[in-house]
Amino acid sequence: MIYLVTGGSGSGKSEYAEGLIMGSPCSRRYYVATMEVFGEEGRAKVKRHQELRRGKGFITLECRRDVGNVFSGHGPDHERYRQSNHGLGCGPGQQPDTGLDRAVLLECVSNLAANEMFGSGGADRTHSERPDACSLAEVLAEDIRCLAAQVKDMVIVTNEVAMDGILYDPETMEYIRLMGLLNQRLAEMADQVVEVVYGIPVWLKRCGNSVERSGSVK
Repeated sequence: MIYLVTGGSGSGKSEYAEGLIMGSPCSRRYYVATMEVFGEEGRAKVKRHQELRRGKGFITLECRRDVGNVFSGHGPDHERYRQSNHGLGCGPGQQPDTGLDRAVLLECVSNLAANEMFGSGGADRTHSERPDACSLAEVLAEDIRCLAAQVKDMVIVTNEVAMDGILYDPETMEYIRLMGLLNQRLAEMADQVVEVVYGIPVWLKRCGNSVERSGSVK
C-alpha cells in the first residue's frame, strides 16, 4: 500500500504520516530521511522529528539521492542497512529481510527534489545545464516507484510549495514546477492521497475501505 501525505509547512503532515506507518502490520519500520541539514533551523527540525520517532522502533536511513537503492544498491546507507541485524536477519529469532515485512516512511520529497536539482554542484550549474523539470520529475518518480516495489507499505511525505502565488527567481520557479509535476506523478502512483490542513486530514484519493477512521493501514 502506498500513501502520499501532503501539506504546507507546519501543517502536521509529519505526525500524521508517522501515525499511518505505525498502523502498518509490518514489524520492520524504516525512516528514509532525505534532508541535507544546514544551520540551526535544519538541526532543530531534525531533532524535533527524532523526538517524534523515539522509542517507536524506526531504523533511520539517511538517503539524500537515489532512494531506490537504499535496500538493494550501494553506498553508506545500503551498507548500514546490510550490516544490521535487520538487513541480514541474523538477530535472535529473525528471518532474512525479504521486503515482505518492511514499512517505509519517506520524508520528504521536497528535500529529495532539491538535492537532485541543486545538490552536489547543481547550484553552480547554469539554468540551461540543469535537467528540465519534466525529465527530473520522471526520474524521481521512477526512483520512488523502485523503492515502493521493495516494501509492503510506504508512506511518502511531500510539500505544497506553490500556494503563496509569489513569483520567484527562475531557478526557484523551475523547482516549484518540478514539485508540481512530481506530486502529480506520485498522486497517480499512490493508492491513497491525503492533504493535512491544520492537523486535519483531508482525503483526496481513497482505495476501497482499506483505511480505518484511525488512519491505520489495512
